[in-house]
Amino acid sequence: MSTRTLVAAVSTAVLGLVAASPHQRATLSVPVAAAAQDAATSTLDDQVDLAVTVYNSDIALVRDTRNLRLGAGTSDLHFMDIAATVNPASVHFRSLTDPSRMLVLEQNYEYDLLEPDKLLRKYVGRDVTLVRRRTENGTTIEDEVQAHLLSYNNAPVWRINGEIVTGLSADHIRFPELPGNLYSRPTLIWTLDNRGGTQHRVEASYLAAKLAWSADYVLTVARDDKAADLDGWVTVVNGSGTSFRNAHLQLVAGELNRVRAVFGKAVQDNMAYARATEAVAAPMAQEAFSDYHLYTLERKTTVNNDETKQVSMLNATGVPVRKRYVVDGQPYFYRNAHPGAPAKDAVQVFYELKNEQKLGLGMPMPAGIVRVYQSDSTGGVQFVGEDRIDHTPKDETVNLKIGNAFDVTSERKQTDFERIAANVFEFEYEITLKNHKAVPVTVEVNEPIGGTWRMVRSSFEWTKTSAWSAQFAVPIAVDGTSVLRYRMRVTY
Repeated sequence: MSTRTLVAAVSTAVLGLVAASPHQRATLSVPVAAAAQDAATSTLDDQVDLAVTVYNSDIALVRDTRNLRLGAGTSDLHFMDIAATVNPASVHFRSLTDPSRMLVLEQNYEYDLLEPDKLLRKYVGRDVTLVRRRTENGTTIEDEVQAHLLSYNNAPVWRINGEIVTGLSADHIRFPELPGNLYSRPTLIWTLDNRGGTQHRVEASYLAAKLAWSADYVLTVARDDKAADLDGWVTVVNGSGTSFRNAHLQLVAGELNRVRAVFGKAVQDNMAYARATEAVAAPMAQEAFSDYHLYTLERKTTVNNDETKQVSMLNATGVPVRKRYVVDGQPYFYRNAHPGAPAKDAVQVFYELKNEQKLGLGMPMPAGIVRVYQSDSTGGVQFVGEDRIDHTPKDETVNLKIGNAFDVTSERKQTDFERIAANVFEFEYEITLKNHKAVPVTVEVNEPIGGTWRMVRSSFEWTKTSAWSAQFAVPIAVDGTSVLRYRMRVTY
């Protein structure tokens, strides 16, 4: 790092170091220590390839490949421009050119970063130059004062010309050199034993935190509720402290605890897959590996630090959908010995679609939020609701609840209760469904029933959907009313 670069980095900091007032500012300048130049230094200028695999558990695997010139024998390598959130225990370094003759003897992660406050604290017991500006006859004059820093706890204590001085303000401070244990940015340092040539292509891989991704979907439903267009987006958030430029981007979908359990295998499979992948036309290719799914962007991209980036994952048009109206009963309905007053039930609205290749989908869909839109009478698209989906494999059904119906209502009342024996009861219910829409609808009524039961009679066809539930499909005409009446015998 040049002296000019270092001066620029520290000269903009707020003083508060030697000033008694927090509003006073100072500039700190210091030349680079000669010792820091003895080791080989690698920056982004040496980078030839970069691959980032982001897991949906706030962690990412970074593989950074660089071309380096390394001296023979034992020497230090300062590997810079890494993620500030690197996990040092996960770092792996190797030479791709001659791996058997490049040995890593020692590894250090330096994160004591160069800051004005830290720099001044490193100079306790040493001399610096304080520079104070004054104006004389319209001209700015700089007065230099040689000062010895005795201590720096709450504020600096100086010895100047044999006197102890506190509360002294300065416009900037000049330091004779940069301490060797302060770094302008996070740095990995390896002590290497190079028994091969001087030219090496090396790869450093590590895990970094504060990198996450999620899936977001947009479902645009046609006016007739029969078909929809589905767009899937990957949202990547980078808070790692560094930018990843022109990188191969891959994403892994899987449950957090399972990812941790087999993370080593996941990394190995991921690396093997990254080398074997060939470009395809889709915006993202996906591959099952281990118990996860790997999504690969088929082009390089840049993810800047403190950036939220969206990348297209899937696009499908004309996907068949089915609109469902659903009324769910409650288990406590079947433990009430006394018929009560009529009660309103919410009529829930769902859109259902199947993740099938023949319908234009078929890619395993990572968990995420699906936002649903629909065109109004003027052709404008309006937001009608959203729902969260879990990881959805291919050929599975997606059910999206968008809200409760306004024009379809349900009213329930218990019309009879009879005790047949000590633990045998009969219940009778009447559910009145009304449709105020301009199109006919069918409402699914789901009744959860405890105990051992059998249907005595019903005014509509029904299906036993599980051991303790029955479902009725009740059609309702335009501006019509349908009444579901059923009686069942329950043994507890």
